[in-house]
Amino acid sequence: MFSKLAVKNVGRSFRDYGVYFLTVAFGVCLFYVFNALETQTVIRYLAQHPRTNIVGAIQQLIGILSVFVWVVLAFLILYASGFLVRRRSRELGTYLMLGMERWQVARLLLAETAVTALVALVVGLVLGVVLSQALSIFTAGLFAVPRTFFAFSISVPALLKTILAFAAIFLLVMLYHAFTVSRRKLIDLLRARRVNQELKVRSLGASVFFFLAGCVLLVIAYAMLLTRGLLRVDALFWVMLGLGSLGTLLFFRALSGFLLRLCQSNKKLYYKNLNMFILRQFNANINTTYRSMTVICLMLLLAIGITATSVGLNNTVAQMADQTIVQDVELAVWEEKGEIPDLPAALKEAGFDPDEQCSRWLSFPVYRDEDGHSIMIQADYDAYAAAWGQEVVDSFVDSWRVRLVPQVEEGLTADRCYFLADYAGDAQTTEEAFLAALDQAHFLYSYTYTTKLSTWMELMGTKVLVLFIGLYLGVVFLVASAAVLALQQLSQAADSAQRYRVLSRLGVSERMRGRSVDIQVFLAFFLPLALALVHAVVGMTAANAVIAQVGKVDAAASSAVTALLLVAVYGGYFLATCWGSRKILRASA
Repeated sequence: MFSKLAVKNVGRSFRDYGVYFLTVAFGVCLFYVFNALETQTVIRYLAQHPRTNIVGAIQQLIGILSVFVWVVLAFLILYASGFLVRRRSRELGTYLMLGMERWQVARLLLAETAVTALVALVVGLVLGVVLSQALSIFTAGLFAVPRTFFAFSISVPALLKTILAFAAIFLLVMLYHAFTVSRRKLIDLLRARRVNQELKVRSLGASVFFFLAGCVLLVIAYAMLLTRGLLRVDALFWVMLGLGSLGTLLFFRALSGFLLRLCQSNKKLYYKNLNMFILRQFNANINTTYRSMTVICLMLLLAIGITATSVGLNNTVAQMADQTIVQDVELAVWEEKGEIPDLPAALKEAGFDPDEQCSRWLSFPVYRDEDGHSIMIQADYDAYAAAWGQEVVDSFVDSWRVRLVPQVEEGLTADRCYFLADYAGDAQTTEEAFLAALDQAHFLYSYTYTTKLSTWMELMGTKVLVLFIGLYLGVVFLVASAAVLALQQLSQAADSAQRYRVLSRLGVSERMRGRSVDIQVFLAFFLPLALALVHAVVGMTAANAVIAQVGKVDAAASSAVTALLLVAVYGGYFLATCWGSRKILRASA
């Protein structure tokens, strides 16, 4: 009996509360995707380089962030479960009136939660596997990884980790349901939907004051950010954040009276269709939700800012890779006993022939005078410039503070010797031969080397780290914001069912009632988003000023990816909320 009733209730919940299942399934999908990094093409490409340890750092950091994301998703799912229990309060009270014991009602909820968990896990994991492959293709193209590295794969460790993580979340949900049923009185369950919101209309003067004060605080915070920059973290930095947050709070608090009074001054607009009803409904709701709208606006700011910055930094990091080292390999050997070794001959003896394996190479010594200054022979300078350009050699001279002399002078002692080269064949194969030769050249007592491939691998690992973490946190904040808004609007639609029933009896068409619901949902979703976008524009301006010191941000790519995520996630929740709210009102008509 309990199993049949539980399945029936879950099926009805799927139809009526799709936002809850969307949130749970999307959480499962997101958790799997970012814990299945070893299946990503770009990660496997980085891992095949023997001297790159960035992959381990990425996976370790993603694991730490997964704990934070798990906490966020746990609170989000508990919040959504609480909405479902409140929405079904009368149904649960009816079960008790029909003679069911409280432990039986709790058992029913536990069975429903188990069915929900199973369905959400299956759907979420299937979506996660598909999205993981799509993300793998996207990042492979973004980082120019050869297509030969792409292969369809499923991460078993990520599957197990996701199942365990969400099993723990649903265990908390079960305990929450049992606690709720045991503590709620029957009369409270039956009268849960009869609690009316108190309509408070603040004076126009107070609303205008709050609105102007909020705008002034936001302008001050913006000015501080643009003039001081993003990287100065001191006492004034926290003052700036406080002013911005307080300004956002006052802005939304002023809407409860300011927007209503403003529309009331325009009689044509106020009395057109159901605008009067819509505005007073919105005014009543925002009296109790302006704090949550403030938090949601700031979370949307984080989602937009983190996503846009992480994607935009890719072009900057690529420029850094080209500027860090020009040659394919740069080897510096510090001298012992003032002797200058023949580096090309030593490398050839160890198994790396520069004449065969390099398209061009140059080896030259750097001397030190009695005052400790670095000295370079003019002929070596000219050969360096002829091979790689005047700008490159001048950069070398400036960085090491080298001065030039026509020839070796008395009093100069050998300090170090350089070997610079560009590979002739495949970079990966040639570099492996070069590194093997270095391991065999035991006479090199003290040396350092830098290769373009290893530098590029390390910087590409940094790109991957920034991109994955940015997308991970950005999507989590975006989902959390949209889900909380959706559940709030569905709850308010359920609370307003009686009012819409009265409108129906007064002859208001279903189309007008549905349109009024859509407008309220639109205001709830897009007022926080609009202010968050203003915040983000100012924040990205400050961030771009910092990034411009080392490179140019890819504004087009960052804007496109951020807009795509907003449309897909935030827009999807908006449409689902409109559909769910209309369905609730149609059922109550």
